[in-house]
Amino acid sequence: MDDFSAISDHSPAHTWSAQQPRSKAPLIFFLSLVLLGMSATLVTLEFFKRKNADQEKAANPPVAKTVAAAVAVEKKMTPREEAEQILKDTKVAPVQPGADNPVDLLTSIGNALANRDFDKVEKLIGKEALTDQNLDVLKKLGNEGQFKLRVPNPVREVGELEINRRARYALELADREEGRDRIYFDLLKNEKVWQVEKITLPPTAGQSIPRALIVDTLGISDAFLLASLNQNFTLAKEFVNTEKVSDATLAGLCILFEEGNYRMREEKPLRAMIQKDNIASFLANVEASDGSQAAQFAITLKKPPGNPNWIIDELNLDQLLSDYAKRVAGGDVYYSPLIKNPSGGDTLVLYFDFDANQLSLRTERQLAIVALILKTDTNKKIHLSGHTDALGSKEYNQTLSAQRANAVKAYLIKSGVDPLQIITAAKGLSEPRRPNVTATGADDPEGRRANRRTEIYLDF
Repeated sequence: MDDFSAISDHSPAHTWSAQQPRSKAPLIFFLSLVLLGMSATLVTLEFFKRKNADQEKAANPPVAKTVAAAVAVEKKMTPREEAEQILKDTKVAPVQPGADNPVDLLTSIGNALANRDFDKVEKLIGKEALTDQNLDVLKKLGNEGQFKLRVPNPVREVGELEINRRARYALELADREEGRDRIYFDLLKNEKVWQVEKITLPPTAGQSIPRALIVDTLGISDAFLLASLNQNFTLAKEFVNTEKVSDATLAGLCILFEEGNYRMREEKPLRAMIQKDNIASFLANVEASDGSQAAQFAITLKKPPGNPNWIIDELNLDQLLSDYAKRVAGGDVYYSPLIKNPSGGDTLVLYFDFDANQLSLRTERQLAIVALILKTDTNKKIHLSGHTDALGSKEYNQTLSAQRANAVKAYLIKSGVDPLQIITAAKGLSEPRRPNVTATGADDPEGRRANRRTEIYLDF
């Protein structure tokens, strides 16, 4: 017992405690610190690696993905704007730039022509539409300084060739002879982008100026309307079937344009309605010069058998006449420059105030157009018939109607018309256009206004 105790007493004091398991917390903490440090190092290295790669990529961007492309997405550029931006930034030409706005496309082409930037002209028009011959003509005109754009509207929409798909525009040039002052562009809409399908250049010096530069249905209609708007009765008449469209109708249209102060609407002035092998029709859209009001009339064209050329076969001016009457109505004078002739066709008519035979400023302006027509051919004759309403005696109205017819004749002679071209007649109250009284026998002032007139029958 004592020996065992002795042995225990002489053993090392920590022999039992050393055999107990030590705590691993310090070791785990140390290893965690090492791993955390390594992770931070790797993250830092990856960050600088990517940063260097981005800097290198920005310094050497791929040709197909320039800053312009990003800008185009951010700003929602049109295809043409994106193409021009790419061309500016990378000097790489895009393939056939187009535009979702045809006016923008034509404006860019016009500016490029004015600046003689023919490389840009080629890219905007495209090689399929711009032949080498046309390009040579454009370069010649450009080098001669003949590409000065008309201001403020150098681009004019002519009309539709095919509803919402094909259209024609004209690039208007300033300081050039009429007939040589516009370039026509036929555009095709392909997936909301307009592209040039065909270009028609004006005749060059030495070449004769045709009646219509383009002789299809739209070209004929456009040339006819331009002639009418410019009061060129003789040229306008060359585009119509004179057996179906009377001189009075043509003169009336000229008067409506001049007196109504109309112009062709800027957007879709001519809308295609029918396009067949031998018949076509357009809806002509016009508006007041201030753009405040609009009206329409129909143009129908036909291709006579054996004749390769289209001709205007009918003009329906009813809506235009109605709009004109509403716009100029007022006072005690009735307005409508065209009325139906009982024997067929239309007759020009001028109106007078009650118990008056003096011409108003409006009727004088209308007669100026008639005088211009008569002076172009002294063989042409007109018949003037004076009329009155039913108030007053038959004898008094007979005299008044003669005075109204003679007032018109005197103005035409003063305007340079040969007196032998004018034949007059006094009708008095015998041929009212509208009833002078209502169905109940009461006075009808509106009807009487329509009867105080001088009719002009164009006998040619």
